[in-house]
Amino acid sequence: MRPPANPRGIVYLTFDDGPSPYTPAILDVLRATRSSATFFEVGFRQAKHPAAAAHVRAGGSNIGNHTYNHLNLTTLTPAEIRSQVARGPRSRCVRPPFGATNPRVQRILAQKGLRQVLWTADTLDWRRPGVTHIVRAATGPKVRAGSIVLMHDGGGDRSQTVAALPHIIATLHQRGYVV
Repeated sequence: MRPPANPRGIVYLTFDDGPSPYTPAILDVLRATRSSATFFEVGFRQAKHPAAAAHVRAGGSNIGNHTYNHLNLTTLTPAEIRSQVARGPRSRCVRPPFGATNPRVQRILAQKGLRQVLWTADTLDWRRPGVTHIVRAATGPKVRAGSIVLMHDGGGDRSQTVAALPHIIATLHQRGYVV
């Protein structure tokens, strides 16, 4: 599968809550389709899979910080927020767990020179809604150039996400997007 020759724009695929045993399969699909993604990894899981970050980067994808323990940052003190981010994966981009953010979280991230990254299309793949639902959510009419698609490579059974990924990328390529 090849990316489009005359791209209409980029659609950004992101994967949260890893790394996990599903991460290598996702990387294989990305490599086969000449695509890349951003993996918002959790620090404690990164410690369990120490080689995963190197494999992600070697495949041309990026690592984002999804904190250390995947806690709701809006319920933490400023010191706890700083600790969660500092102990998370090294990155300039942070995705607050659950997308839970507020002015305090945003201010602390900005003070540390970090960029908060949320999403524009949520596949709800963590619910295991089926491959067809995941594909539709990741390629539907609201997905266009600049869209950020949320999926997961960790935190549970991600076999549906892995199965959906080749179809997602093929559909986006057919529509003229680079992934």
